[in-house]
Amino acid sequence: MNPFSLQGKRALVTGGSRGIGLGIARAMAEAGADIVLVSRPGKELEAAAAELRGSGRTVDAAGLDLHDIGGIAHWFEETAARCGRPGILVNAAGTTRRAPAEDLSLADWEEVMTVNLTAVFALCQAFARQCIAAGAAGKIVNIASLMTSTARPTTAAYTASKGGVGQLTKALAVDWAGKGIHVNAIAPGYVATKLTETLKSDPDFDAWVKQRTPLGRWGTPEDIALPAVFLASRASDFMTGQVVYVDGGWLATF
Repeated sequence: MNPFSLQGKRALVTGGSRGIGLGIARAMAEAGADIVLVSRPGKELEAAAAELRGSGRTVDAAGLDLHDIGGIAHWFEETAARCGRPGILVNAAGTTRRAPAEDLSLADWEEVMTVNLTAVFALCQAFARQCIAAGAAGKIVNIASLMTSTARPTTAAYTASKGGVGQLTKALAVDWAGKGIHVNAIAPGYVATKLTETLKSDPDFDAWVKQRTPLGRWGTPEDIALPAVFLASRASDFMTGQVVYVDGGWLATF
């Protein structure tokens, strides 16, 4: 049996309507998984789900606003009852607010921390509770960032949230290892998505990213998606608590 196959698995992917999340959902569907695609309700989510159904896999669209922290546990139970209990959870949704730290509003800070960190914990907790109740193993893949280990000006909230994702990944891996739940994270380098399109459209910044990255280019969602398939498959069964940097060599140089 192919150790990278996700045949017979169901993956719930947040941020799944575009960018890295959609790239991961595509790759997992191609690897054999059925998909529960999650993002804010709307036409973009429905269009992404319709595209993925072309893979021949079962694809369900599940709308969720990650700002509604208190409703996540109930939403997860309802979604699992409707679509089937997922054995894979991918936390790819994220947001950012840029400002010099002295000017960053507490409202912007709280929004970034809510979506990027607190919602990740709530989803991981809901997923783990169902796995534990069913006596089933599970794989969690969190999307971290270069900012899990580094920082740039005007990114205080994002950097703090992604640093938290890295440490949360380790903490949950330790708590749930005995339950058969593996928790790992992927930390992407600069990836060309809607979230980074303003940066990529700046000629100076674009040139800086390419010069600073040893592989000489921006990443693509597929560059992140294939490592995510690995971390969701049995090929990674002796890995937990790891933050895997998929960054084109960024952290290897200076």
